[in-house]
Amino acid sequence: MPKLASWLALAALVLLLDQATKAWVLASFRLMESQVVTSFFNLVLVYNSGAAFSFLAGAGGWQKWFFVVLALAISLWLVSLLRSHAQERLLPTALALILGGAIGNVIDRLRFDAVVDFLDFHLAGYHWPAFNVADSAITVGVALMLWHQFRYGKETEKSPE
Repeated sequence: MPKLASWLALAALVLLLDQATKAWVLASFRLMESQVVTSFFNLVLVYNSGAAFSFLAGAGGWQKWFFVVLALAISLWLVSLLRSHAQERLLPTALALILGGAIGNVIDRLRFDAVVDFLDFHLAGYHWPAFNVADSAITVGVALMLWHQFRYGKETEKSPE
């Protein structure tokens, strides 16, 4: 069974993939420059100073530190959960994906005062907000956490005494 180090290695892999793809985009694109890849997908360099869907993006700057502190606190909590569940498979996979993504976005906030986004999906003129590898890992991790809860939640709950 995997140990804590294996799950932290998965989080580090997510972090490295996230930062490598962002470095490539930053070296290859100018702000708002877009490259068509398919009829429904573009690469585009944008910065998001807010959270998901640009939540609080225009808040005046304080949100950077709010999101950094929040992500670091959640990351510490995720590491403690990883320690507790290191012998499992599904839940620690989810936690490691979220951890790697959260740290990847924290690095951006500290370096650029915003998160680097570049994946742009669209259909019939409507664009999904641009996102990145870290956001993808967080989304998949949350989906796996929900799957874990639906699949195993009743088994791990204690009955009232």
